[in-house]
Amino acid sequence: MNRNDLRRVDLNLLIVFETLMHERSVTRAAEKLFLGQPAISAALSRLRSLFDDPLFVRTGRSMEPTARAQEIFALLSPALDSISTAVSRAADFDPATSNAVFRIGLSDDVEFGLLPPLIKRLRAEAPGVVLVIRRTNYLLMPGLLASGEISVGVSYTEELPANAKRKVMRRSRAKLLRADSVPGPLSLDDYCARPHALVSFAGDLGGFIDTELEKLGRKRRVVLAVPQFNGLGPLLSGTDIVATVPDYTAAALTAAGGLRAEELPLETSSFELHMAWRGAQDNDPAERWLRSRIQMFVGDPDSLG
Repeated sequence: MNRNDLRRVDLNLLIVFETLMHERSVTRAAEKLFLGQPAISAALSRLRSLFDDPLFVRTGRSMEPTARAQEIFALLSPALDSISTAVSRAADFDPATSNAVFRIGLSDDVEFGLLPPLIKRLRAEAPGVVLVIRRTNYLLMPGLLASGEISVGVSYTEELPANAKRKVMRRSRAKLLRADSVPGPLSLDDYCARPHALVSFAGDLGGFIDTELEKLGRKRRVVLAVPQFNGLGPLLSGTDIVATVPDYTAAALTAAGGLRAEELPLETSSFELHMAWRGAQDNDPAERWLRSRIQMFVGDPDSLG
């Protein structure tokens, strides 16, 4: 196919194809693209004609892509990224007048501890923009970026999509939180003897602290696991339960009163907090503005020295 032949190709069909590759479902693709299912089905029929291939074969509740679909997707996705970048570079962005919708993924600790000052800055500079915050973590981040459900995320990350970009925002350490009135810091014996609470998105009863304690031949006793940080303060209040949390989360929790933070009675490594974003939007003026504000109000230059 030469360039002139491209005039008969509807770019919208290619967007539908990419969405179907991510969602593997006509229903979910329709929801993602704000279209009706008949429209997606009609687009799929046209795609099959265009590429002379079934593209998707139904297996149970899922639609599995054919080998030809996988081949097309490997070539098409970077091309759509390039088109998106080319178009976005031509667009100006004025925060003061923009009504753009930004979709941001944040881990719970970041949303609780670091989002409020960012919100204040964004509202001051861009009162018309809309923020959609999605809960993420290192497991969810790759899929949310790949599907375009978020354009940028802040969390600890591991594997990311091939075209994603990543930057270290801060290096943080864990702090001990307690609500009791016993004077002085806890010793390691006290720490292990106390009941512990932890924040666990998946409901786990262990974390990196348990790994560090195991190296010392020690254990702790977790008596409470909750899914998010915002209720941790009241839960510790009036008890001898302690919690180990990131330093920026500890600062937000202690600011509300009733809790105090101290150093852990054992050596632990720092951990990195990353900002990751879609490569297709690396040069988008609006997204660059957003990432710069995230860097300013979520990042911590002092921790990166």
